[in-house]
Amino acid sequence: MGTAEVAATSIFCGPEAGLIDNARLVHRDGIITEIAAGGALASSGRTFIIPALVNAHDHARPTASSFGAVNMPLESWIMRSAFGTPPDPYLAAASALARAARAGCGAMMVHYTRPSGTMPLVDEAKAIGKAAHDVGIRMAFALAVRDQNPIVYGDGEQVLRKLPPATRSTIEEMFVRPAMSQKDYIALTDVIAEAITGPTIDVQFGPAGVQWCSQPLLEAIAESSARTGRRIHMHLLETIYQRAWADQAYPKGIVRYLKDIGLLSERLTLAHCIHTTPEERDLIAESGARIVTNFSSNMHIHSGFAPIADAHKRGCPIAVGVDGLALDEDDDVIREMRLVQMMHGGTGFERTWSRAEFFGLAIRNGRNATGAPGTGALAVGAPADFVVLDLDKLDRDVIMPVSSLELLFARGNASLVRDVVVNGRTVVTNGAVLGVDLSAIDSELRERYRAGVKKMSGFQAAWAPLETELATWYRTHCGCG
Repeated sequence: MGTAEVAATSIFCGPEAGLIDNARLVHRDGIITEIAAGGALASSGRTFIIPALVNAHDHARPTASSFGAVNMPLESWIMRSAFGTPPDPYLAAASALARAARAGCGAMMVHYTRPSGTMPLVDEAKAIGKAAHDVGIRMAFALAVRDQNPIVYGDGEQVLRKLPPATRSTIEEMFVRPAMSQKDYIALTDVIAEAITGPTIDVQFGPAGVQWCSQPLLEAIAESSARTGRRIHMHLLETIYQRAWADQAYPKGIVRYLKDIGLLSERLTLAHCIHTTPEERDLIAESGARIVTNFSSNMHIHSGFAPIADAHKRGCPIAVGVDGLALDEDDDVIREMRLVQMMHGGTGFERTWSRAEFFGLAIRNGRNATGAPGTGALAVGAPADFVVLDLDKLDRDVIMPVSSLELLFARGNASLVRDVVVNGRTVVTNGAVLGVDLSAIDSELRERYRAGVKKMSGFQAAWAPLETELATWYRTHCGCG
């Protein structure tokens, strides 16, 4: 990779070192070797360098609204999104990873919940690993697993028997399938890890969520993680219906159960945690497990407001994820971080954190969640993972000196991203992804999705009665309306 030098009007090195003005950053072979004031500023305009961002919870999927998955709760949304099953795992992953890179991400979690079904799972994981390599960002990959509750959080027969015969047949064929055994899942994860793990790829266990995983499966994953040190990525208490189910299935407490079996540890990352109790957040904090909040996704699918400020105050490590549903469905992690900070940053003169502190903890905890090395802070000896922003565009009025970081949290978005460097490799320049042709990939994907949807007429016909029965079941059985 050799040596490269980047000059900037301002560099935010991290919450400890803060901002350095008129500075240069030098990196060699993927490592930062110098950061110092006095750099010769580029003639192409003012720039602002920040640590590379992290999308700490995602699924590498297409834009859900394009498949009609809009204005519905997760419990129906997740079934509707079957229309978006990837027609090709490489193309789908390359598109998602490239969109993340273009938005300033140097690392991304891919919790792979919807395989294409077009090839063996190991080959599918290899295709996704190749996509990550071609795009050039760091990736954590967790093949999601579930072995119960494929229709609802309980007896799916109560829904299926109310459907017309043809509708029932379609839904059973699509969603009710033999589950993989816990032994086979752990073995498969090991094979995937051997096939794709590398300096920029970390393979993790991916239980889909407690409502979808039996106790034997969760306990087997906990034991294997403790024995091998493999990280775990899992959804937890995202919706009111999951909270109701957990209280019925685990009257002594679902988070207490996770602690008792050894799943709750510093190796675990939990997505959402919207409907956790204060006592559960204390247990998460004590364990060192991380919480990834996904503000816009939670709003899109009516899941609620996560108690992130309270979780932070109790000691829970907090990270930020896009979850494939940024506010404008554009993978804009800068706007997502701003929304989380605005929602949870405090009221009046009371502050949960400074903006520098929030930036630092989101990046550090996101890197821990994805297995990326270092804290993300820009310092000598740290990985050369950084983003160059257009400061002329951010500080568009230039009326008086204003902190670049404060401006970023006031009005920043992904349109500011000029260059992204990951592990010393430039993966985005002038806002364009270098390793893949994102425009061509998206065009190909659209054509394949359009062709695929035409073959799903049975599911289209089945949707209206299925959605009605899902709503009826959850209102009846989960005590929530």
